[in-house]
Amino acid sequence: MNTKTRGIAINTMSKRNRRRLTALAAIAISGILLSAAPIAAADETGKQAKTDSGSELPERKTTTLGLYASAAQAYEMWKSTPDKVKVIDVRTPEEYAFVGHPEKAWNIPFAFVDYQRKEGKFEYKVEWNLDFVTEVKSIAGPAEILLIMCRSGDRSAMAVNKLAAAGFTNAYTVTDGFEGDKVTDPGSVFVGKRMKNGWKNSAPWVYGVDPEKVILEEGLSKQTQ
Repeated sequence: MNTKTRGIAINTMSKRNRRRLTALAAIAISGILLSAAPIAAADETGKQAKTDSGSELPERKTTTLGLYASAAQAYEMWKSTPDKVKVIDVRTPEEYAFVGHPEKAWNIPFAFVDYQRKEGKFEYKVEWNLDFVTEVKSIAGPAEILLIMCRSGDRSAMAVNKLAAAGFTNAYTVTDGFEGDKVTDPGSVFVGKRMKNGWKNSAPWVYGVDPEKVILEEGLSKQTQ
């Protein structure tokens, strides 16, 4: 394992990183990370990909590897062989720390969100993690089984495609992510909330952060020290 910056505890983060953490609520609901161009579909014929259960996926959630698992399925995969399956949470450190995460999940952000206050409003900007693939390679080999998870299955699909292009062959995207899909029943008090599925509604999770499981891009860390 390389010696890049990892395991930065929340209470020892730089001033800039602490500002990022306090902005979690705004970042989590902004949806800015979902504004990237659609990714390539797994099915070259242009048909929508399907999960093992037969449900269709929107193009933005498909991957070139065509390996899919719901959060509930992903938990069972990890639980059956925890020494052979790695869960990698590609959400921002803010989401990982304050929204919650699977207890054994690694946090390797696919992107960061920077922000500033201007004329009474928050402005957001995506900072892609250019070392994402390198950081994944530091903890996993190209043939290992990886369960890649984000909030609801969009960033994880993008991350899997990035890993596939780098030679990874067993990277699954968790299609409903950690928070899951939104409740659409207008009669529910939870309508519009991400409580329909997802790891948070299907499997055990925690808030506590194990610093050894958080891998942050080195260049960013150096800039903020």
